[in-house]
Amino acid sequence: MKNIRGFSMIEVLITLVLVCIGVLGMVALQGRTVSYTQDSVQRNTAAALANDLVEMIRANPTGLPASSGFYKAANSAFPDAPTAGCSTPTNVPSEQLACWGQKAGKLLPGASSLLTSDFYVCRSLNANSCGNGSAVEIQLAWTVKPGECMDNSTATTCYYRLRTEI
Repeated sequence: MKNIRGFSMIEVLITLVLVCIGVLGMVALQGRTVSYTQDSVQRNTAAALANDLVEMIRANPTGLPASSGFYKAANSAFPDAPTAGCSTPTNVPSEQLACWGQKAGKLLPGASSLLTSDFYVCRSLNANSCGNGSAVEIQLAWTVKPGECMDNSTATTCYYRLRTEI
């Protein structure tokens, strides 16, 4: 019996190490859960904004012309907002797009600095390219900390694209 002295202490220490490893794993999991939740909220907001714009385009009776006030190329500014402000409904496509852009800039984090460079609305034949297709493609963007965009581990700008037939 004298040879097993201290054996219970070793069992307790091993148990303590295993419990600490488990707790650290749970903390790491919780940290990733927060970033995944934040990403899903931002993507949901982007999807809702894109759907709002699609419904504005569908509500316009002119259909899908080659040139529309709803179109905006990448690296071009949004049109000016109506003088009455965005709280008053308007039927002018360029004014609707301007108000939509203001709303997107407020709802998506860091999007106000990306409105000119990364947002676009255009006719599209193929994904990720503007042209004379029968679909409309809308791209939204917002900024995140490095590694928080679920599309790319190092990017600081996340993108959401919606391509739909009108």
